[in-house]
Amino acid sequence: MERISGLIRSIDAPVVPIHEAKTVPKVNIPTFIKGVALILPLIIMMAYMTYAERKVIGYMQLRIGPNRVGPLGLLQPFADVFKMMFKEIIFPSKANIYLFLLAPILAFVPAVAIWAVIPMGEGFYITDLDVSLLYVLAIGSVGVYGIILAGWASNSKYPLLGALRSASMLVSYEIVIGFVVVTVVMIAGSVNLNTIVSDQSGGIWNWYWIPLFPMMIVFWISALAETNRAPFDVVEGESEIVGGTHVEYSGMCFALFFMAEYINMIMMAALAVLMFFGGWHSPFEGVPYLEAWFAFVPDIMWLLAKMSFFLFLYLWIRATFPRYRYDQIMRLCWKVFLPLTIIWIFAVALMTQLEIGPWF
Repeated sequence: MERISGLIRSIDAPVVPIHEAKTVPKVNIPTFIKGVALILPLIIMMAYMTYAERKVIGYMQLRIGPNRVGPLGLLQPFADVFKMMFKEIIFPSKANIYLFLLAPILAFVPAVAIWAVIPMGEGFYITDLDVSLLYVLAIGSVGVYGIILAGWASNSKYPLLGALRSASMLVSYEIVIGFVVVTVVMIAGSVNLNTIVSDQSGGIWNWYWIPLFPMMIVFWISALAETNRAPFDVVEGESEIVGGTHVEYSGMCFALFFMAEYINMIMMAALAVLMFFGGWHSPFEGVPYLEAWFAFVPDIMWLLAKMSFFLFLYLWIRATFPRYRYDQIMRLCWKVFLPLTIIWIFAVALMTQLEIGPWF
């Protein structure tokens, strides 16, 4: 009888419709596709940035550069990747293993996460944040922790010296970059990168590099320091502290630091183009005949062409200038760049009140 009554109760129980049952959350396919479409070319661009660096600096020094793996050495980046993948990761005997492994992840993940808000063309971005410029500054500053952790967790003298240099230098130049960004925001009236680029439409004379020319120079030199590139590469300082924070790293842990540095280089080049050089807008907008002739060029090609110029500057500067002393780098930041940016903030405020040119 108990079995029969239980069966009757189960029959009388309300039936849950199929459409009301719990469903597995769906993946946002368009966002996923955008992410893959942006990250994969970014990784390939990073790989061939290393190839371009070795080739360009080689020719500047009357050498050939990579020319063995593949035609013209074009497969050399892939050979380097495979070599790193199969190299052993050696842990120092007295290192903090967990922080030692966390450090390269903290350096690499923020470098990639920044690209979620970097627009590559009209309507081509993963997400459109109203505070995208602040997002870039916030996430970009997290990468400093990776370098500091690498120096401390290695429990070695040279990495610790490199970490101390990195902590003071990167934090100092982030202040300068923050003031430069303030001048851009004052003109555009927005911290949205899409809005900043849209306000620069109408031709080369509407780009922000004209009223903010000193700030563009300050930003670019500070970008060299932020990405630990020559002549500000005192964090690695091979001739002084062997290799800085990277001394004890090998295999894919070292590769993550390596990739983070080059992805940050590309990001700084993109940021310079978006803030000062009209982003994806053609330089021939508003020019008779030329605008029509170059109308077939996609937006992203103009952006990549401008970025390529700044990436070439990275290589040219590395092949030209010797490394500065640490005290010279800090003096440049605090005694030259910081006062200049503060003065230019007041100058931009004055130009805004007077409504000078097409920018205000």
